[in-house]
Amino acid sequence: MARSKGIYKRKDSPYWWIEYTGPDGRRRQVSTKTNVKAEAEYLLSCRRKESMEGVIPSRNKKPALFSQLIKEYLSWTEHQKAFQSKRNRVNLLLTEFGDVPLTVFTTKALEQFQAKKLKECKKSQKEAKPDADKNEVPKFRKPATINRDLSVLKHMLKKAVEWQMVPEEVLKGIAKVGKLPENNRRLRYLSKEECGKLIEKCKDHVKPIVITALNTGMRRGEILSLTWDRIDLTHGFILLDVTKNGERREIPINATVRAQLEELAMRNVDGHRHVFHDKTGKPYLDVKRSFLKACSDAGITDFHFHDLRHTFASHLVMAGVDLTTVKELLGHKDITMTLRYAHLAPEHKAKAVEILVPKIGR
Repeated sequence: MARSKGIYKRKDSPYWWIEYTGPDGRRRQVSTKTNVKAEAEYLLSCRRKESMEGVIPSRNKKPALFSQLIKEYLSWTEHQKAFQSKRNRVNLLLTEFGDVPLTVFTTKALEQFQAKKLKECKKSQKEAKPDADKNEVPKFRKPATINRDLSVLKHMLKKAVEWQMVPEEVLKGIAKVGKLPENNRRLRYLSKEECGKLIEKCKDHVKPIVITALNTGMRRGEILSLTWDRIDLTHGFILLDVTKNGERREIPINATVRAQLEELAMRNVDGHRHVFHDKTGKPYLDVKRSFLKACSDAGITDFHFHDLRHTFASHLVMAGVDLTTVKELLGHKDITMTLRYAHLAPEHKAKAVEILVPKIGR
């Protein structure tokens, strides 16, 4: 059989064979003892690297497994801020790929992964039906989520190369895999009347959290992790040192939020560090169940906690606040993210073209 880049099969063997030049300059032909081409390619790259370095070929060297990489990767990310969400995503990848050698992660493998998940996504969209009792639609992995999965997988393989668990050639293949088109046009926000109904139906521990979200545009994680030392009631702002985009952000406090925070401060007789906490002083990790119950009681459907942030921004734009200011308040790095709210201020476009009237009339 013709040799292709130093790898071939023989009629008398079920395994792949490799051919390379040893450190002594002599040609060598060796059985890889595997019928998996990706593993054979990995062994060939190892032999060539050893030859260049003058190292005697190692025996029975096999590529590391995906499960081994996951163990190393989770250990490395354990102290990172987003460890919990990253661990969940990594475990989903383990379920998908199992205990396979790292050399199987080629351009084809990753594109097949994308295609499979996208197909599941489209099927789930067709079959999804709202749960009347819980006021929510069953979850499925959307294109944006699939892209995040792929990004984590690519980063894991990059670290695998740095940790010498897999040859650098693997990165050349996965770098060719692009992202799926994302449709992030969903913009759900509440009217002022709906905001009032939602707040009215919230339980006591959720109400101040919702009020804060509606009046500051802060993300759920930013609110639940908020501590008293980040709040300056004297000068009227909240200082966020750690945000999603990695930049500090000052958020003005309006009269509604001020009254809510002052009330919470008076109740905090035990001096708990977090603003929003349970009876033991521990910060709430999530308020999803209570929030969805309040939405259901208020007759509000297809609404998530993050939509409170959309509501904050939408009401600002509809009140005539310019997009640049809204961008700064939301902490967007790029104005493109804020432009999704531009259509809510059509009267601004009308005022803009009115400027031309005197000129045309002359």
